[in-house]
Amino acid sequence: MVDLPSISKKLEMSEVTIYTDGGAKGNPGPGGYGAVLLARGRRREINGGFRHTTNNRMEIYAAISAIESLLKPCNVTLYSDSKYLVDAFNKQWIIGWKKRNWVKSDKSPVLNADLWKRLDTLIEPHLVTWNWVKGHAGNMENERCDELVGWAISEGNLPPDAGYEAS
Repeated sequence: MVDLPSISKKLEMSEVTIYTDGGAKGNPGPGGYGAVLLARGRRREINGGFRHTTNNRMEIYAAISAIESLLKPCNVTLYSDSKYLVDAFNKQWIIGWKKRNWVKSDKSPVLNADLWKRLDTLIEPHLVTWNWVKGHAGNMENERCDELVGWAISEGNLPPDAGYEAS
């Protein structure tokens, strides 16, 4: 069955392609995130980091930072080399986590729930298609995100990741 309101909404939205990456040296350790946003022939790059965090947190944070930068609801095609991030949506893990009050099926708490909740709220006005891309395999935009991660980590003087340090 065709969902006409969804099709109509999609046609009115701007198209944005986003590539994201995150990483941590030492895992946990100093971490960074990077994103490349492509829309209407324009390009925007975002990066940042935290003094003590994990790779998975930075993968999620990369998506958060990119989605937060959107000024209006968009039709987003997001590429990440993180199966953790992509599968959470494509395999609908996040739906189960929410139903179980952020507890996994094995009864353990969802890791990084602070970031998952934030991302879940942020994507609400957008139509997001989640795509996995193999990391370090020559995809130009994914490689650029990896560079942005490295630069963020090397900048030093990073702020604390309050969500990680509180857990």
